[in-house]
Amino acid sequence: MNAKELIEEIQAEKKTAIKEGTLREEKPLEPIADRDIPRRLPEGWEWCRLGDYAMKVTDYVASGSFASLKENVLITNDENYAVMVKTADFSNGFSKNLTYTDEHGYKFLENSNLYGGELILSNIGSIGKVFIVPDLKRPMTLASNTVMVRMTHNEYNKYMYYMFKSPFGQGLLMSISSGTSMLKFNKTQLKSTIIPIAPLEEQYRICDVLDKVQGVIDKRERELVDLDNLIKARFVELFGNPVINDKGWNTDFCKNLMSKIGSGATPKGGRESYCDEGISLIRSMNVYNNRFEYKDLAHITDEQAEQLDNVTIEKSDVLLNITGASVARCCVVPDDLLPARVNQHVSIIRCKESLLPEFVCSMFTEDNYQRLLWNIATAGGATREAITKQQIEDLQLIVPPLDIQKQFMDFVKQVDKSKVKVQKSLDETRLLFDSMMQEFFG
Repeated sequence: MNAKELIEEIQAEKKTAIKEGTLREEKPLEPIADRDIPRRLPEGWEWCRLGDYAMKVTDYVASGSFASLKENVLITNDENYAVMVKTADFSNGFSKNLTYTDEHGYKFLENSNLYGGELILSNIGSIGKVFIVPDLKRPMTLASNTVMVRMTHNEYNKYMYYMFKSPFGQGLLMSISSGTSMLKFNKTQLKSTIIPIAPLEEQYRICDVLDKVQGVIDKRERELVDLDNLIKARFVELFGNPVINDKGWNTDFCKNLMSKIGSGATPKGGRESYCDEGISLIRSMNVYNNRFEYKDLAHITDEQAEQLDNVTIEKSDVLLNITGASVARCCVVPDDLLPARVNQHVSIIRCKESLLPEFVCSMFTEDNYQRLLWNIATAGGATREAITKQQIEDLQLIVPPLDIQKQFMDFVKQVDKSKVKVQKSLDETRLLFDSMMQEFFG
């Protein structure tokens, strides 16, 4: 089936669903003009607006006004009738920090209920994140700050997933996004995007090839997780639970153990003012647990860096994410990154002589301490996760003797040698994957 026939079949199924009352009829999208076509496609392919190809494109606010949503939809972190799916849930495998609503809220949000297989796209802040919803075997509905794309058949989802993850798809999402401090787009803009549709058999072939490469990437990522877990196990063996201090180490407040605790700011002009080369500007998307991600590293000019002179990074500083879905992620700044600054979403923590930075990072990323940081970040029912400078200063840390800290760090360095090899293989496979995505989608 070529792309034109596939599109016609999908539109026929949508018309049937509208007649049967299972789909709302919407205003027709503007036809694609020649000037709108990005480039010439291979034979059998077609350009199509997403809204004409997908069964439904919707979001949380499609179910009513903000006032009616507030009145009818309970949002709670306590276990309840339905899971409200957020993009953050995919990073932790739906294992913690879930959001729920009751049965009334679920029924009120009928227009954005989920059944598994739908595409979820972040449309505020973390533009470019795309996921396929798993079947959690329980009621699910869409949370705010996301857009859902449902196809007529789940077998079409994987192609759409890879298309949005490709350089072309990522550029498409960025092209409809706007905002200085935080990028965003809406479902109407997404519906109007023009996407390349391959013949059905070609879609299957593309997905099969990419699935195999993605499988290698997943395997390497699991190996890195296993190595990180080995470090965590050694930490617990030596130091116990750092939250309850079951081994009876000396303790002190973070403010007394650190020579600096502070976060930065986004230079005037926001991301529009970033440059291709210059001083590194570290953002939360660069900080992972025990790992620094160089991808999407921003740069600012010397003049902009002077405005952030109070948050100059030094060798061995600990970086802690303090806002948003990535809150509590922590790593030690790499030596090759200097000079650098941080924005307002990342805190610099600089150790005095009684603590090794790598030890502090391992403490913060230990499972019990991660839960403590998350509880601090979400305390008081805040709508956005955040850890303040005062809260960091008031953290209580264990202070084992330096020789035991050094013993632990020697073990970490040995494990890190294995991590370097796995990471190199992972990076090479990701490059291959990216080149394939470029080949398939442009």
